[in-house]
Amino acid sequence: MNPSYPSNLTSQQWELLSGLIPTPKTGGRKRSVDMQARVNAILYILCAGCARRMLPNDFPKWKTVYHYFREWRKDGTWLEIHERLRSWVRVSQNREASPSEAIMDSQSIETATMVSQQVGYDSGKKIKGRKRHIVVDTMGLLIVVVITAANVSEQAGAKLVFSKLDSVCDRFCRLITIWVDGSYRGKDFQHWVIDVYRWILSVVTRHEEQKGFVVLPKRWLVERTFGWFNWCWRLSKDYEILLQTTETFVYIAMIHLMLKQLA
Repeated sequence: MNPSYPSNLTSQQWELLSGLIPTPKTGGRKRSVDMQARVNAILYILCAGCARRMLPNDFPKWKTVYHYFREWRKDGTWLEIHERLRSWVRVSQNREASPSEAIMDSQSIETATMVSQQVGYDSGKKIKGRKRHIVVDTMGLLIVVVITAANVSEQAGAKLVFSKLDSVCDRFCRLITIWVDGSYRGKDFQHWVIDVYRWILSVVTRHEEQKGFVVLPKRWLVERTFGWFNWCWRLSKDYEILLQTTETFVYIAMIHLMLKQLA
């Protein structure tokens, strides 16, 4: 019997997830490896932060694990699983599946030594690496993430986020207000968002009289989501060559979190 790692799914969590796993393609070979073991291996990489080639021997071979990770990234399976679980969590808390409010922010993160492509320097945070632009709902659940070089401004990153969010607008038909910090301030930018997407950017800033750390309405929710990422060592830095791989690990981290909330 395989040892139980802290990152492994419980039987209840797997029961929820297994129904969302794609069935094998017809005409091919039957699956010879337990699918739950493959998912647990991906979660082990995410939580432990190890390289794929360093998976413990009791997991399936790393090439098999990577094959499913990559194929599900390319065909949108991870995104579909994430969306289904996010809707379930919201409904379980007596919320509408589609949020009416969201919060947007960005986080600059260092890249690993071997990563050299699409890397920039954030002069404000003094960080060389990449930037995670995310939108979350008022429960802190991820709606969309876009990874860029760290030197991409918040407003330029927001335009990429809005474009991605608009591509799935049928899932967020109730969205009206997006809460942001002062880096997204500017009448021209706010008017552009209203004209193009019909969303209202509401800027939340700290009063000049306030000193030190202050919990700001709405904005603390997105900061908590960034804090959730810290539970995953793979997200402590950006170790990925492809931006899409980083985005996928962020979605998987939220999938793991939501499964814990549901079961």
